[in-house]
Amino acid sequence: MTMTSLYPVLMSRQVTETAAFYRDTLDLTVTYEASDYVSMRSGAFELAILAHDHHSIPAGYHMVPAGLILNFEVDDVDPLHQRLAGRPEVMIVQALRDEPFGQRHFIVGAPEGMLLDIIQPIEPAAEFAANFTADA
Repeated sequence: MTMTSLYPVLMSRQVTETAAFYRDTLDLTVTYEASDYVSMRSGAFELAILAHDHHSIPAGYHMVPAGLILNFEVDDVDPLHQRLAGRPEVMIVQALRDEPFGQRHFIVGAPEGMLLDIIQPIEPAAEFAANFTADA
């Protein structure tokens, strides 16, 4: 088997609004748009939003995510932070900061109680460096 793609599909009560948030915040390009499903892309990376009550979802699973953090890695987090910090509709819930485990990041409140963690990998402190595998 050859994997050709792997991407999250977030179930939502408000497909249009949720898709607009991710599209506008992350500058994604919409590749498919219907009232119950929106697919977006940036390069090889995809994100889709699906109506939580869509007929393709098995009975008993028609719910929206809870306690979910979506991590988006970028090569330079500062310009994106600067752009988003000036937008009143974007709620930054954790300020831009460097973490000793190897991240410069900030966290934005996302639709339906989710979080969007925008990350730039940085050199980890010595006490965390040994935790990374050779492939990292």
